[in-house]
Amino acid sequence: MIVDDVRRSYGAVTALDGMTWSARAGEVTVVLGPNGAGKTTVMECLEGLQRPDSGMVRVLDTDPWQASADHRARVGVMLQDGGLPNGARPMAVLHHLALFHADPIDVVAIARKLGIDGFAGRTVRRLSGGQRQRVAFAAALVGRPEVLFLDEPTAGLDPHARLDVYEIIRAERDRGAGIVVTTHSFEEAEELADHVVIVRDGTVAMAGRLDQIRGTGRLADAYFTLTGSTPR
Repeated sequence: MIVDDVRRSYGAVTALDGMTWSARAGEVTVVLGPNGAGKTTVMECLEGLQRPDSGMVRVLDTDPWQASADHRARVGVMLQDGGLPNGARPMAVLHHLALFHADPIDVVAIARKLGIDGFAGRTVRRLSGGQRQRVAFAAALVGRPEVLFLDEPTAGLDPHARLDVYEIIRAERDRGAGIVVTTHSFEEAEELADHVVIVRDGTVAMAGRLDQIRGTGRLADAYFTLTGSTPR
């Protein structure tokens, strides 16, 4: 995955201001930054949901804005708002998605792993925020994607469910998938990241291996220094 000098504005507001970074297969790249730094905008450009004003975005050697259905089948996406049909039940959603893939994962097994079977009888609109997160995460995995985009995948999850998600993300990385995760959690970045991208005001403040970014201190210390944010 390549983001090269990408710019994106909404009227007078600049969301991405020459952002450049890359992510590799078989690694977890964690994107960190304060609210308004451009994390979701760059993710939507990578997912083909937005078109950059200028610069280059490539996923699996393809411009995602012009990607074919075959390309999109190789990419798993977990949006920040879930993007799930409110009137459907979780297992129906997952089984329906599996029909679009030649070699889908075992939907029943992933539902059991994430505890979805415990609330499978409810419609999506009746699920809690954490339950919706689990379904959205499972939906991103259904097609055994080569690339995974996960926007705040553990938001609203209890500690046990969070550990299950970490375990699955590591397994997907070990399978060879390239994974990009946005998060506000330094603990999550420390747990998952092979590569870290710290963004600020639509640009990259620093990018590198986790140990390079962290140096001899904590990741949080490097983050606050690079972004100018105040620790809370």
